[in-house]
Amino acid sequence: MAALGWLTTRRRSATARSVLAGEAAAEAARKTSRQLEREREEAAVEAEPAEPDFPVHGDTEAAAFFDLDNTVMQGAAIFHFGRGLYKRKFFQRRELARFAWAQIWFRLAGVEDPEHMQDARDSALSIVKGHRVSELMSIGEEIYDEYMADRIWPGTRALAQAHLDAGQKVWLVTAAPVETATIIARRLGLTGALGTVAESVDGVYTGKLVGELLHGPAKAEAVRALAAAEGLDLARCAAYSDSHNDIPMLSLVGHPYAVNPDAKLRKHAREREWRLRDYRTGRKAAKVGIPAAAGVGALAGGTAAALALHRRRR
Repeated sequence: MAALGWLTTRRRSATARSVLAGEAAAEAARKTSRQLEREREEAAVEAEPAEPDFPVHGDTEAAAFFDLDNTVMQGAAIFHFGRGLYKRKFFQRRELARFAWAQIWFRLAGVEDPEHMQDARDSALSIVKGHRVSELMSIGEEIYDEYMADRIWPGTRALAQAHLDAGQKVWLVTAAPVETATIIARRLGLTGALGTVAESVDGVYTGKLVGELLHGPAKAEAVRALAAAEGLDLARCAAYSDSHNDIPMLSLVGHPYAVNPDAKLRKHAREREWRLRDYRTGRKAAKVGIPAAAGVGALAGGTAAALALHRRRR
């Protein structure tokens, strides 16, 4: 019996120790659980964005305005359009060289040159004079597929889609002809486009503009007019551009973005703590806005041709 009693005591002691171990483990689990919860809360606070979610879903009094050239699309739409018209024999090689030189300057310098833009405007107006609007619209659809579709910046396209997904309207705002801009907007699934309006009578271009080129301050006026007509609150709207020429438009809205910015716009944006987005690749591309790798060879060839043309003129 003594032996049996000894066994019973040991068994009870083992059970007591098991209970003690279990209770200690449970208490430790609760402590570590609370500690882990605190760590998760702290991590969540640190991970919170510095700014609220944007765009705001369902805010229909807000909209987004996107510059086109070098913001949504690599290069300038008017020059791509000119290439397409040259291919269809709308004008001669001399005019093509003027378009090409202006495009090369734009791609290398990453800024819009007012003289080049004026030259492009005059050339385009003289080229389309006497043609039907419907004819140019049909050709514009083909030119988009040939020269523009592959030049859309995916990053900027995603920004526009975010506004659309939030239930907001998205507009292109560009100095390009409104017909060309409208084609691009429709192909990208955007709401519409503000662009330069060329005068037409009975559906035929006269070779004149209605007003002036939609550039610089004119863009801001167009956005202001559209916002009033659409019942938009500009303080809740967003605008996106690469060019310092669009500072008037960017300054109108509560959410300005510098996208693939030129040097002047980058400096201006940093001083005012505007948000920056750069979708170009490579160090040089980030500085001057030219395509990396694949595009360099094409630009080099184009530059050589333009310089040769310049020498011949001299």
